[in-house]
Amino acid sequence: MMAQSHPLRNTPTAEAGWRLEHTYAALPAGLHLSIAPTPVREPHLVVLNHPLAESLGLAADVLAGDEGAAIFAGNSLPPGAVPIAQAYAGHQFAHFTTLGDGRAILLGEQITPQGARFDIQLKGAGPTPFSRNGDGRAALGPMLREYIISEAMHALRIPTTRSLAVVRTGEAVQRHCALPGAVLTRVAASHIRVGTFEWLAAQNNQDALRALVTYTLNRHYPEAADADNPAQALLAAVIERQAALVAQWMLVGFVHGVMNTDNMALSGETIDYGPCAFMDAYDPATVFSSIDRRGRYAYGNQPPIAQWNLARLAEALLSQLHPEESQAIKRAEEILAHFAPRFLHHWHTGMRRKLGLIHEDPEDPALIEVLLAWMKKQGADFTNTFRALSAEELTDETLLADDAFLGWHRQWTERRDWQDASRAESVRCMQSHNPAFIPRNAKVEEALEAAESNGDYSVMERLMAVLAHPYDYSVDHPDYTQPRDPGEGVYRTFCGT
Repeated sequence: MMAQSHPLRNTPTAEAGWRLEHTYAALPAGLHLSIAPTPVREPHLVVLNHPLAESLGLAADVLAGDEGAAIFAGNSLPPGAVPIAQAYAGHQFAHFTTLGDGRAILLGEQITPQGARFDIQLKGAGPTPFSRNGDGRAALGPMLREYIISEAMHALRIPTTRSLAVVRTGEAVQRHCALPGAVLTRVAASHIRVGTFEWLAAQNNQDALRALVTYTLNRHYPEAADADNPAQALLAAVIERQAALVAQWMLVGFVHGVMNTDNMALSGETIDYGPCAFMDAYDPATVFSSIDRRGRYAYGNQPPIAQWNLARLAEALLSQLHPEESQAIKRAEEILAHFAPRFLHHWHTGMRRKLGLIHEDPEDPALIEVLLAWMKKQGADFTNTFRALSAEELTDETLLADDAFLGWHRQWTERRDWQDASRAESVRCMQSHNPAFIPRNAKVEEALEAAESNGDYSVMERLMAVLAHPYDYSVDHPDYTQPRDPGEGVYRTFCGT
């Protein structure tokens, strides 16, 4: 399908189920630019998320062929598409910079049969005015990584953007070497970021800032849309969702890896799966990103970084919080002070569930901290430790042989026994909150290597089949529960740009 020599075309196939609207494109012009995807040489669909397509009201069988490949590569536009690149700024490793979609293009907002609204975005669809001398393209490996991890996060019941399709372009992209090119189709509640507000604040565009506050409330927090102070209501609502989200990440050992302000979505979804990974041995200092040399975005540093990012949102909203700067700062500080206690609430609530503690007790945080301290000292696997505790009976010989662990285990058993819940209820609670399977780093790399080097997607398909049911304790997949061998050295991930 040699499409480079032909202009972009709309594909008149209503049977695919496209129902695109463009409310974001109706916002002030400073927030977006019209730009069409750049066609690729030979689009080939390598993975299509059939369940997600159907939930969006799209006909997966129609999109599984050449038509879908052309649309998801950017060679054809679906009916009703109005492609734009979104403008935003961001603090990247604490340094402010203007950004924008340098390799992503929003086709529009798909309206589902239930009336929900989701952005449909092509990632790696070619250069835009925001590309800053970049090629606007993406490599196959990072796009498949985002597909794997985002869908795993969805199965883990963690709010996330999702992946609809990955198309191989038939072209190479140059990174550290020549790599196969690809385009990912990302589905999101929206792509409004902390950096979107920073962009407008940096320009002192108060009218557009006010319009964006109203739009974001209406789209994501309609219950607060009529608040007396819309910016204050928005800030408070975003703080609550981010406190819950970061706690959910940490409860499954997830390390985002690049928590810049342009990667914090106001919808409360996880966005941008660049140098992310799941922790094996428990250690709050765990870092995977190759460029995070000082551990800014380490596992245990994610809560304070989230609060730091939210402070940048508050700064961008100061003019909307109160006309007097001193009063605006006071209001911002009062609202921001809620983050830490709300994070701890979600963290302790989640840890109680992981330990089968149905009811709250003031001593629970100490019980939790003793276990985590033991895990850090022993280098215990985060997921497998909680998985072992979730069994009907503890049978892990390594744990049974450790006196310090057994002392903690007696305390925990006593705590469980006096609560107003049966042991069976406790086990059910634990097994529904402690995943048996996560995207183990070694298995993810195995799948990416097979796809990139050999065009073999069967390894990824088997991995995805396991990750689709992370809380299924009725099956045993030993190959998918083994931590990465520490002898292989420190595991590092890369952002892919």
